[in-house]
Amino acid sequence: MQVTTWAHGRVAIVTGAGSGIGRACAEQLAALGAKVVVADINTDGANATVEAITAAGGSARSYIGDVANAAAVEGMVKFALDRFGALHIAINNAGIAAENLPLAEHSEDGFQRVVDVNLKGVFLCMKYEIPALLAQGGGAIVNVASAMGLVAMPMIAPYIGAKHGVIGLTRAAMLDYAMSNIRVNVVCPGVVRTGLLPDGAEEAMAPTLPMGRIATPDEIAAAAVWLCSDAASYVNGAALPVDGGHTAR
Repeated sequence: MQVTTWAHGRVAIVTGAGSGIGRACAEQLAALGAKVVVADINTDGANATVEAITAAGGSARSYIGDVANAAAVEGMVKFALDRFGALHIAINNAGIAAENLPLAEHSEDGFQRVVDVNLKGVFLCMKYEIPALLAQGGGAIVNVASAMGLVAMPMIAPYIGAKHGVIGLTRAAMLDYAMSNIRVNVVCPGVVRTGLLPDGAEEAMAPTLPMGRIATPDEIAAAAVWLCSDAASYVNGAALPVDGGHTAR
């Protein structure tokens, strides 16, 4: 009996795939048989992810661009179609942190950049991904928000506002395209061991979390990849906390 995985022959875009959660998503999709466009603004990071995937026997190509730029995002989807012929899966993960400041001390430019990448970037990705998904009969989109899209904490208002927006945008997109065989879900990671985590934060925060530790990127990616899979065929518009119980308090 020939054994194949559910992603075999499917094409995926993962943004912010040069490191952290995005890299883990790209690697897991490739291991399941998908052809992956590794998109990131960081050339070295994107190329390192592609090298890791190809070394493991997978198929991937890097695309360098800023998700806050419409032309770059349109080019990203065109790149996927040109290189691999279709698009079936998109994980819109690219994001940046905000400065640690009370709301009134955040600059307008700083606020705008966080919103441009974390929220507008998700909008632009879906704007250009959805027509490609429609062209081949549907597919799955997973956006990456945050546990801070479900609750709040002091000092990072731009980030919290943007991540709350990602959840609303995800649900709106789901309602627009549910009858077109496109599923749109969102994962809400808790504290994760990535480059966005400030020095010393893991040691300080781990004891305060229900499970006594922070997440690895692979743990978040596993949930995102599952939402893309056939096993999640009736999951749509969900905001899935992957936070070790943090938001249950």
